[in-house]
Amino acid sequence: MFETLSGKLSGVFDGLAKRGALSEADVTEAMREVRLAMLDADVALPVVKDFVNKVRERAVGHEVLDSISPGQAVAKIVNDALIDALGGAGAVPLNLNAVPPVPILMVGLQGSGKTTTSGKIARRLAQRERKKVLLASLDTQRPAAQLQLAQLAERAGVASLPIIAGQTPVEIAQRAMEVGRREGYDIVILDTAGRLSIDEALMDEVRAIRAETSPAETLLVVDAMTGQDAVNTAKAFNEAVGVTGVVMTRMDGDARGGAALSMRAITGAPIKLTGSGEKLDALEEFHPERVAGRILGLGDIAGLVEKAADTLDHEESEKLALKMMQGKFDLDDYAAQIRQINKMGSISGILGMLPGMGKLKDALGDKELDTSVLTRHQAIISSMTRAERRQPSIIKASRKKRIAAGSGTTVQEINRLLKQYDAMASMMKRFSKLGVKGLMRQGLSALMPKGGRPPGGGGRPPFG
Repeated sequence: MFETLSGKLSGVFDGLAKRGALSEADVTEAMREVRLAMLDADVALPVVKDFVNKVRERAVGHEVLDSISPGQAVAKIVNDALIDALGGAGAVPLNLNAVPPVPILMVGLQGSGKTTTSGKIARRLAQRERKKVLLASLDTQRPAAQLQLAQLAERAGVASLPIIAGQTPVEIAQRAMEVGRREGYDIVILDTAGRLSIDEALMDEVRAIRAETSPAETLLVVDAMTGQDAVNTAKAFNEAVGVTGVVMTRMDGDARGGAALSMRAITGAPIKLTGSGEKLDALEEFHPERVAGRILGLGDIAGLVEKAADTLDHEESEKLALKMMQGKFDLDDYAAQIRQINKMGSISGILGMLPGMGKLKDALGDKELDTSVLTRHQAIISSMTRAERRQPSIIKASRKKRIAAGSGTTVQEINRLLKQYDAMASMMKRFSKLGVKGLMRQGLSALMPKGGRPPGGGGRPPFG
């Protein structure tokens, strides 16, 4: 999402890094480039002005002018200013400190992903916080909106308020809170109606619901893809009903990212959660320092570790680790590894969380990372018998032809998979012989074949 901004800021720092020391003119020129990059990324003008002034004040100082590495010093200052602009270090959790049932009011324009986000939050609170959650749709405007939320509730494993035709949004809100109190719910999520644009009727409805329910959280759902319109929407809702937090959806899109950078400064409300996809588990806490790190190409290792902890099958991982320690590794294990990778989402998304990957993408130019080979490998392994997966050495010419026909691939692709598997299996055997202590003494090079090439043969990297 922040690719354009990230690329331009990286160019500014690379230019500064080539200078021995910084003059005030150098800083002014760099800040001009930063200003243009942020405006191009759809950041609101007042936010850009404030941001650039803060960075300039800190950068034109003795510590930077005399610094051995001025480019890094300015990058650190920009990083700190980005974190401030995004709301300060650390995620801001949902406020659940109220007498149950705690009402959470969801507001926003139609099409921003409000209903889906309500389902995601309900699932998150039910699974992570072990809360008893009730979902209630107050949307009497959009056809089948209440039915949609009921279906989402079923998928999320939470309860939804039974639909009674003819009730007003305020009456539905009253009934939801009564059911919440009577049936011992911890949280009631109230999904309000949206409009295609901001109007007084919408604001009056939300004000009436807020007055009736006194929500602990009023969460504004905005679509990150709408750029400056998202900021204008946030400003209007905040002035009309008072927003306590923002949820940004479609953070996996190709928007320029300026809305996220503008949101805190314009509304004063923190971005609490971000959504990236339609799946109900595609909801994350918003960590300003991690987002700043990704913008500046520093990666988000903490986020990647959390994502792995949430999505990977730990029991399967432990079994595989034990087999690796024993030097055992078959094609069933390789297929399990591919499944684990696929669970974590797109390869591009994972790589985006690793430091320095922005520059690697630039080096690749228009070429995309070919991850289709993983899908083909899964298809090939699925077309094998159990005996072939456990003992690949028995796969000879006739078996290869049968597997190729069954998986819709070629014999050459099967040969490449088996060659790669042999290299990986050999590495596992060396690992089991060395043990952890031996590996620490000799380093990773001890796992490589005697020729020193990584698995894959002929200097080709694994996976193609």
